[in-house]
Amino acid sequence: MGIWIAVLLTFIIVGIILIGYVYVYNSFQTYIIRINEAEAFIDTTLRKRFDLLNKSIGIIKAYTKPKEDVLGIIVKLRSKKLTNFELDRQLYEAINEFHQYKENIDELKNNESFLKIDLSLFESESEIVAARKYYNDIITDYNKMIRTFPSNIVAKTCKYKQKFYFDGKDMNDDIINDFKL
Repeated sequence: MGIWIAVLLTFIIVGIILIGYVYVYNSFQTYIIRINEAEAFIDTTLRKRFDLLNKSIGIIKAYTKPKEDVLGIIVKLRSKKLTNFELDRQLYEAINEFHQYKENIDELKNNESFLKIDLSLFESESEIVAARKYYNDIITDYNKMIRTFPSNIVAKTCKYKQKFYFDGKDMNDDIINDFKL
């Protein structure tokens, strides 16, 4: 009779461990889905900003010297495959250049198409800030699960790695390089 109790207790313990493992695994899957959704929203917003800047090139060229390289960053980005981190940095530089044209060429302030693009870029800034915050909040929780017990056991068995925050910093920054995956 004692052996049956030992077997029963073993099955109960294994069952509890298995249920705990499945629960943590499903939690990771939920975070991965949320991270992918946040990345997709960021990607969509960045592509929208890219398209707006791309549309503005023709308008700006109409008011500048014919040989001037208008928003050269955008022209170069057309053929590159970049991560969202890299694209965000490049678009930030292009938007700064866009605003310099806006400040330096008075005729652009009267162009309706240019003003619509400027307004859309302004609105997209709040979208990208919100998307970054949402993404970073999810990444914080995900990274905590990877580092804390007992979920770190599941992370190791499934080979989940910590993820970088979307903060717009250069990926070569010392702080980020010190962050071990």
